[in-house]
Amino acid sequence: MGLSMLQRKPDSGLGNIRSSPADPSRNIDWVLLTAQTALTVAGCFIVFSATRTRTVDPYTFVTRQVIFAIVGAVVMVAVMSVDYEWWKDRARALYLPTIVVLFLMAAYSRASGETLLAVDIGPIQIQPAEFAKFVVLLAMCSYLSEERHQEEGVSYARFLGALIIVGVPAVLVIIQPDLGTGSVLIAMTMGVLLVAGAKARYIATISLLSLATVGAAFVARLVNPYQLERVRVFFDEDNADLREAVYQVDNAVKAVGTGGLLGKGWLQGPLTNGRDIPVIWADFPFAALGEQFGLVGCAAMLLTFVVVLVRVWRIASLSRDMFGTYLCAGVFTMLLWQVFQNVGMTMKIMPVTGLPLPFISYGGSSLITWFALLGLVQSVYMRRMR
Repeated sequence: MGLSMLQRKPDSGLGNIRSSPADPSRNIDWVLLTAQTALTVAGCFIVFSATRTRTVDPYTFVTRQVIFAIVGAVVMVAVMSVDYEWWKDRARALYLPTIVVLFLMAAYSRASGETLLAVDIGPIQIQPAEFAKFVVLLAMCSYLSEERHQEEGVSYARFLGALIIVGVPAVLVIIQPDLGTGSVLIAMTMGVLLVAGAKARYIATISLLSLATVGAAFVARLVNPYQLERVRVFFDEDNADLREAVYQVDNAVKAVGTGGLLGKGWLQGPLTNGRDIPVIWADFPFAALGEQFGLVGCAAMLLTFVVVLVRVWRIASLSRDMFGTYLCAGVFTMLLWQVFQNVGMTMKIMPVTGLPLPFISYGGSSLITWFALLGLVQSVYMRRMR
């Protein structure tokens, strides 16, 4: 009996100290997970404070947001549970259906003259453009990390290939029209190509093509009047015809400014609970945060985002291969750009695009997508020693 006990193999499982140090279950980045959870919980509080006076049931929006977070957590665990190389092998199979869906939505928007950003499936709405971030990132990183190209660096041919992979869905998203998500895809491309060693002139080319695409969308009237109005406000806020739009943005700035150092207290912000800032729970949650929790609350939230960014960047440097590094670089760039754009439009230093603040803004598609993206990052970290 004693001999059999000595020959018995250690049990495997989460938290077992006798399992291999390379076991993925022992290599979760708990700092990243904690920061992500803190942002999500803060987002639920902000959504409740900004929506409780807008509906008969004050818990309608926050209940949905909590459900979205639970679904996101399940999706994240599923993504983390498999080697990220598994996703690489399926990037093409996911990419083609995504393009088809984006094309159909863009075609419907153009034919009907209506903006179609989401598809109703029963009681919920799904935004394919949000999930496209996950798929396009996989497709481009998979293409750039192919072994036969590793010694060449980012050649012009590879640059064009990556540009096509991202350019097709980006143009379809802009045509819907969804300028905010289109800008995220472009920012992600720049970040990955920079890490991959692309030349400066390639990045300049992407910038010029992006500006040309957006400009063409405005000239061809593919952009809806309300979106055009948002951009005009940024450049011509003294225009009398834009008084209502300027008033809305001014109130967002006022909400942050009147919060002072410590804010007016949770549920105590008149602008947050009023109707002077449209869709504050989705477009301007930073204004609700500033009014209720002041400079301290805003700084705490931004610092939490910094923690997430630092951890993602660190994981990129620890990855066992370039595919994992590229994935982390893309997530890092998308997160950095979305936070900057959303906070910037609240503070009137960027045009209003309706781009949500990750983990904070109300919306299931965005929240679940970001959980999935950080699931990829966790998968890279968990398998860095294999």
